[in-house]
Amino acid sequence: MSEENESKVEDRNEVKWRDRKHWLWFPWTFTKYEVRNGRLYIQQGFFKTDYDETLLYRIVDIKLTRTFFQKIFGTGTVALYTRVDSNKHILLENVKNPVEVKEYLSDMIESIRNEKKVVGKEFNGMMGIGHGSGDDFPDFDDNDYDEDDGDGDDN
Repeated sequence: MSEENESKVEDRNEVKWRDRKHWLWFPWTFTKYEVRNGRLYIQQGFFKTDYDETLLYRIVDIKLTRTFFQKIFGTGTVALYTRVDSNKHILLENVKNPVEVKEYLSDMIESIRNEKKVVGKEFNGMMGIGHGSGDDFPDFDDNDYDEDDGDGDDN
């Protein structure tokens, strides 16, 4: 593999953001969050470990929630909503600097969507719009609409 290709692989595998779920202000939990390769990775558990991966461009909405105690301890919960993954609601719980994390993820998602040329229409089929053979919506001709002449009768 050439040096140029190796550097591209290294760039792709570079961790862009990493954190853990915090307890109070201590990162003493067994939940880890990481962004790299245009994906969000979540690792949870100690005795039984679950690994979850979500493509960033599939995230459509982001919400930040901070309770009173989270504000005191400098943490917050970032909720990510997807349209096409099996896990439609992803919580990054008790992460430090949550406002910066939310803004960073939002910018990263937009950047990856632009890079991959993903627009809203990729999600329409999942919501029942534009899905199928194209017969979902009726075709209207100009003849289907009668102009109202204002006299109150339908003719």
